[in-house]
Amino acid sequence: MSTVAEKSSLKGGEFLIKETTADQVFVREEFNEEQQMIADTCRDFLRTEVHPILYEIDHAKSPELISSLMDKAGELGLLGTAVPEAYGGFGMNFNTSMLVAEVLGAGYSFSVAQSAHTGIGTLPILYYGNEEQKQKYLPNLASGVWKAAYCLTEPDSGSDANSGKTKAELTADGKSYKITGQKMWITNGGFADIFIVFAKIEDDKNLTAFIVEKSFGGITMNEPEHKMGIKGSDTRQIFFNDCIVPTENMLSDRGNGFKIAVNILNVGRIKLGIAAIGGSKGVINHAVNYANERKQFGISIGRFGAIKHKLGQMATKIWASESACYRAGQNIDDLIETFVAEGMSDAQAKLKALEQYAIECAILKVHGSEALDLVTDEGVQIYGGMGYSADAPMDRAYRDSRINRIFEGTNEINRLLILDMYLKRAMKGELDLLGPATAVGKEILSIPDFSLSDDDVVFAAEKKVLKNLKKAALMIAGAAVQKFMMKLSHEQEILMHTADMIIEIYVAESALLRAEKLIAMKGESAVALQKEMAVVNLHDAVAICQAAGREAIQAFAEGDELRVMLMGLKRFTKIDPINTKDARRRIADAMLTENKYVF
Repeated sequence: MSTVAEKSSLKGGEFLIKETTADQVFVREEFNEEQQMIADTCRDFLRTEVHPILYEIDHAKSPELISSLMDKAGELGLLGTAVPEAYGGFGMNFNTSMLVAEVLGAGYSFSVAQSAHTGIGTLPILYYGNEEQKQKYLPNLASGVWKAAYCLTEPDSGSDANSGKTKAELTADGKSYKITGQKMWITNGGFADIFIVFAKIEDDKNLTAFIVEKSFGGITMNEPEHKMGIKGSDTRQIFFNDCIVPTENMLSDRGNGFKIAVNILNVGRIKLGIAAIGGSKGVINHAVNYANERKQFGISIGRFGAIKHKLGQMATKIWASESACYRAGQNIDDLIETFVAEGMSDAQAKLKALEQYAIECAILKVHGSEALDLVTDEGVQIYGGMGYSADAPMDRAYRDSRINRIFEGTNEINRLLILDMYLKRAMKGELDLLGPATAVGKEILSIPDFSLSDDDVVFAAEKKVLKNLKKAALMIAGAAVQKFMMKLSHEQEILMHTADMIIEIYVAESALLRAEKLIAMKGESAVALQKEMAVVNLHDAVAICQAAGREAIQAFAEGDELRVMLMGLKRFTKIDPINTKDARRRIADAMLTENKYVF
């Protein structure tokens, strides 16, 4: 087996039942000089081209301003990072494209336009297009000469995307399809040249995807939608009225559209998660600046404990979520390399790798978007009255953040998918959940393990806590499956509470492993605050798992089973207390001293 394969030995979702070591994870600090230069290019673009005109972007009467920014981004190569060099792109690996998404995530409405174009607009052709389609479309999409939009959602089909009513009818000469239907919430709709359109042929059960050029005609659209946030993002309803599309513009096979949509969402989810973290860093920088500048009672408000608590918590969430994103991103990269080495095409390898880590993609979408919501909400609070002013930076950040819990599948849908994917993989024999869940069930009735952790091992006590949190999630998932069997999908509250536990476990483990790896790289004294963030985040995760676990257990267990499971939950969520107040203060002080997010 290759070194790459060994590094990615854990399958997607397997973190719940197997241990990961620090040397198996990638941390952000490992990006090389070239990758950091790419990130600097993205920062410079936002600083010089986007941030100075944020007001104009939000209040533009036409999509021309965003479109012109897309042109400039294309000239710098920021639209072709994931496109192979053979098709005019830069052919960056997946984690480098994640880094680009993170930095540009601080671009408000522009970041939405850019991510829609490079992700759901371009990737369906890259991953599913034939060679002729790739040669024709990818170079102009990578350069920004053509802009892309993705047309899936309809008025009556949102989360249930496969229920769309848009029709594609084969013309009498058999050379074209005539597409008729309505799509809504289409990002970049007003200036897109290329549309990825999903429609049903005849009475097909599943959608088929098509590459539709605006020049084909038969396309009309409403005026831009008036939205709560991301006001500069051009969002439209698009109408296809007997739009004639050549048969050679069918993307992949007939009836494969729903699979395309689902798999492309995996990319969108993890990219949204890391973009939200990029946005969070922009917000916390504003909050730190204001906390230093704003004086009350004769001193800067950043010196007050209440403000330090907020800043410390914001930084901890950002750092932990970021740790998980790049861990998963590298796992995807490693698996892509393995698949290519085994003879798969590059596109097929990327699809298979993303599909393998679909659980992690859903986790990161939820955690990243909710971390951003927490950061922006606390940012408004730190600004106080000025936070509510449209002239201060928190107004835009607060409104723009809210869409991320709806984009790429609502957070509720993603929570439901997490356990659903686990159970489906277990039924296929891909993951052994039954064995570990059964072992946990027996352990509940045994004498508790009071053995001390090995103090010579980094994070020995914390890793024991983490191991027990996994047991708590397995205990609840196993009992719920046994109780409801095939009807578990109807118990959405239980599924979501269990998903909350799994989300926190993955992120907490990622943060601990990152801190452990940094200690090995730089020495403990150099990363003392990162170590504290990992530990504080673990304590927060335990509290969330306690609350979510109790809600889940009480939703289905009764009598002796209820008492035994609550006893097990209490045992598996035990953690020795630490002074998290002082830890958060130290984290906040480091940022206040440098007047920025420093981690």
